[in-house]
Amino acid sequence: MNAFGKLLKFSWLIILVVLVITGGFLYMIKTGTHLETNLDKYMPAKNPAFVYSNYAEDLFNIRDGIIVAVENPDGIFNPGTLQKIKDLTKDLQKLDGIDKSDVTSLYTADNIVGSEFGMEVNPFYSRVPKSPEKLNRLKKEVESNDMVFGRVVSKDEHSAVVIARIKKDVFDSTFYNKILKIAHSYEGPEKIYVAGRPIVEGTLGKLMPQDMKLMAPLVILVIIIVLLIILRSIKGMILNLTVVLLSTIWTFGLMALFKIPVYSVSTLIPIMLIAIGVAYGIHLFNHLELFLEKNPGADKKDAILDMIKNMWKPVMMAAITTAVGFLSLLTSQVYPVKYFGIFTAFGVMGAMAFALVLIPAGLSIFGLPKTGKFLGQRKLDLGRKPFSHRFAEGILNHKLMVIVTVSAVAGISLFGLTRVWIDSSFLSNFEASSSIRQTDKFINDHFAGTSSFNVILGSQKDDSFKNPAVLRLTDDLQKSLGTLKVVGDSFSLTDFLKRMNMVMNADNEKFNTIPDSRDAIAQYLLLYEMSGDPETLNSVIDYRYKTMNLTVQLKSDDSRSIKSVISVINGYRSRFADLGISINFAGSGYKALVFSELILKGQVTSLLLSIVIVIMLLTIMFRKIRIGLIGSIPILLTSIVNFGVMGLLKIPLGPTTALISSIAVGIGVDYAIHFIERYKEYSLFSSDKMEVSRKAMFHSGRAILFNAVVVISGFLVFLFSIFPPNRELGALVSLNMFTSFAGTLTIMFLLLYMSNIYFSKGDKK
Repeated sequence: MNAFGKLLKFSWLIILVVLVITGGFLYMIKTGTHLETNLDKYMPAKNPAFVYSNYAEDLFNIRDGIIVAVENPDGIFNPGTLQKIKDLTKDLQKLDGIDKSDVTSLYTADNIVGSEFGMEVNPFYSRVPKSPEKLNRLKKEVESNDMVFGRVVSKDEHSAVVIARIKKDVFDSTFYNKILKIAHSYEGPEKIYVAGRPIVEGTLGKLMPQDMKLMAPLVILVIIIVLLIILRSIKGMILNLTVVLLSTIWTFGLMALFKIPVYSVSTLIPIMLIAIGVAYGIHLFNHLELFLEKNPGADKKDAILDMIKNMWKPVMMAAITTAVGFLSLLTSQVYPVKYFGIFTAFGVMGAMAFALVLIPAGLSIFGLPKTGKFLGQRKLDLGRKPFSHRFAEGILNHKLMVIVTVSAVAGISLFGLTRVWIDSSFLSNFEASSSIRQTDKFINDHFAGTSSFNVILGSQKDDSFKNPAVLRLTDDLQKSLGTLKVVGDSFSLTDFLKRMNMVMNADNEKFNTIPDSRDAIAQYLLLYEMSGDPETLNSVIDYRYKTMNLTVQLKSDDSRSIKSVISVINGYRSRFADLGISINFAGSGYKALVFSELILKGQVTSLLLSIVIVIMLLTIMFRKIRIGLIGSIPILLTSIVNFGVMGLLKIPLGPTTALISSIAVGIGVDYAIHFIERYKEYSLFSSDKMEVSRKAMFHSGRAILFNAVVVISGFLVFLFSIFPPNRELGALVSLNMFTSFAGTLTIMFLLLYMSNIYFSKGDKK
């Protein structure tokens, strides 16, 4: 304590040094922070699924496409609309981030037709047709070509799409805005819709910072108000809030220093630090208030030193166990989750240091709060028991009811846990009524779909995909996939061959099939390469005809849809294997699915690991294995209830909601440590368990309650976010806070009491 006493003499210097360093971190945040919404940047580069997917994407130039739909209620087959499709196509081809050959529209699509010379591959139009005869001829050519009708031109003929595949690592906010500006410049009388994975990512990157800029001040405002109500002290509120803000600034400053981008899950870090940092301050002020109540004549220095003497150990223990819990996230393969764990752990330790250093320094400079102002403060007298005493007695007098209630809640939650499902959908980040969802719906309703999934069929032998049996099986697979509601269409080499076979047989529909012989297939492919652009085939087959890309167009990007497609494909594995063909997957849709499953796997591993570590640390800190087990009860209960509620309310497990379990560990451990430490301290001076229970509930129970009220109030603000996941986040964080608080003060307290862990027969305190 002498060291702390000497430290108080340098309070101004401490505050000045902290402010200078904070200024440096603020500059780093301003100049070195950027938001990362590109899903590819989230992926573990060495994961086999991503390694293969990246290989296939390079082989077949698989890229996420920007889809621009041009709608004319009077039909697109008029000179004005066709001219706009042509001009829009050319404008997109001129962009640096898009190769000319990667823009597909009615203007650039190949029209495979039969002729007296055999087969010809021509564009549908180069000059916009003006006369009714030419327009009608174009209309009939489109209607008779399955490769464009329903894919590039809607079957109601009121809309057409221009699809532009973008190069890797070129999509950013500037490119996003440029695309939207070009597309919407063509509006009137036609209506323009812009969709696709890059647009969803770009919109998310644009709206997320705006939403956080609105939510963060509101959360802080609510916490300020609640802190003022609880602490009844402006000094206390400012010092508590300062601890939280400084720990957040230092954390994001450190991320900027090491050039770590802000991922979507990184926005959870301030939430964690507010929940945990506010707890440290409230426990310190709670103890200070009780000391001043009992010692009204104590001077400032004695009061501050007593606060530090009695509270540094539980605050530090809580911080260490919480930080270790977050560091368990290093077991995850997903980069954002790893960084989340590392920097949240740093922020927790920072909040602990600021609480133990800046709060005493601030009190030393600005003075102590007045006694008797802390909300709920009651002088102990014989006339009336404080509520905390009555609550403790109520729990102990109704042991069976508490155990039955907690068991029932856990049982219902375990049932809900079995119904938890994973969702990798980017679109689920937006409200169903939002413009981005409405645009996506329009294109899905009129075309094959805005999302894609790539099936890569491979063989060890050259020319395997000139084998009619292999191609017929592929065609059969495509037809089976077409029976799924979520599948809008599929496209592969079979579509080229069926079209060529039909036009070479006088457009007879019965020849819209795979040719019977390998020689006929080879001849058709040679004719196509001579008549059209051979580069067109590169998106569906490699030059040795041993690897083929089957693209499945989906009308939804959620995990359930993708899994239903995979289920159908897996049913064909053995039949393809008999022909020497292997099946693999690629593309952003598949990577998003793998990504979400990695998050779930990593969360389960890290959650179990963190619980084991927390039990070990509690055992070491309190030197009793039973304390380690009892102290883990709030964590287990909160985690079970959290996932159970998600399952019962059909809230999907995504990158954000999966990490909420970390809050359960962080907060549950803090509450448990503070309560156990206080229970242990009071048991040193009394052999009356009831008296010890009352005092522990009065001291730590109140502080835990007040901390829960502060954070629950703050994060209920997220119910007003424009993003559904943020609203779910606010509700689930609030639920976790309540469950941790309730679990600590009921079942954990009861087990602590019943265990007689700090009492023995004939004990003399």
